[in-house]
Amino acid sequence: MSYVESVRTFVRVYELGSMSAAARDQRISPAVASARISQLEAHLGVRLFQRTTRTLRPTEQGEIFYGGARRILEAIEAAEAEVTDVTANPRGTLFIAAPLGAGRRLIAPEVPDFKRRYPLIDLRLRLSDRRIDITAEGLDGAFFLGLPEDSTLKIRKIADCPRVLCASPDYIARRGRPESGDDLIADKHDCLVLRFPGAPEFQWLLATDEGPKRYAVSGPFESDDGDVLTGWALDGHGIVLKPVFEVAEHLRTGALVPVAERTPPVPVQMAWLYTHRRHQDPKTRLFIDFMAARVRAKILGEEPGTATGQLPR
Repeated sequence: MSYVESVRTFVRVYELGSMSAAARDQRISPAVASARISQLEAHLGVRLFQRTTRTLRPTEQGEIFYGGARRILEAIEAAEAEVTDVTANPRGTLFIAAPLGAGRRLIAPEVPDFKRRYPLIDLRLRLSDRRIDITAEGLDGAFFLGLPEDSTLKIRKIADCPRVLCASPDYIARRGRPESGDDLIADKHDCLVLRFPGAPEFQWLLATDEGPKRYAVSGPFESDDGDVLTGWALDGHGIVLKPVFEVAEHLRTGALVPVAERTPPVPVQMAWLYTHRRHQDPKTRLFIDFMAARVRAKILGEEPGTATGQLPR
């Protein structure tokens, strides 16, 4: 039995609350995960979890052991980071998350070049528009649009991301072209909203002459996948609020047209989120340093010697 691997498995089972989820996270079988926990319990002479066919809960001893186990793994990671700094050959696996649209368009295309520069670093990229828990999911960091709910996380701002309200010419011909957020509400326009289970009532934050104002919008369709919303907008089903980089090509071709331009959406922050502990890892620092400039340039439409941040013409 590798004691460290068993401790690592215990920590993930504790954090995820599931043997099978921890096994998937560590790329091992549930049987191996269960065996590691059993061997660790035999080594310690206590039960760490109460297990039934339906539930898994930590015992009092498991609660106590988790704090020390977490510190053990952090100490190992810190020691490995120091060695990596000395050898100047960063290695290991990075676990990264990003929103679907940003991940597909901004992050994923740059991953192969990062791998070519740092061949000993592997990367697992998880894409989702849902909220994530960096600590519970064992992530080294995550790209994020907006402001995080967890105030304990560290934030590295990458860029203010311009956004646009847009719809297809078919929709505009059928329902009219709203000039402002007030028109969206008064004319009961179909707004395509990004929503996931447990999300609060949806509002669009728009810039008005009196300052930023929230508009409680609604429509016939909702999804937790931003690209699905874009597809619905292209098909003429409503108005969508999108980061400019996600719909730039559709704006260039005229497949989507800006609307409510008197009250444009307030730009949203694109940032890198991480815990203080994760930031100490050299491979994590290398990754975000590599990505930040490239992501910023894509968000703002930057090319050497050109202006930035404008809607495509």
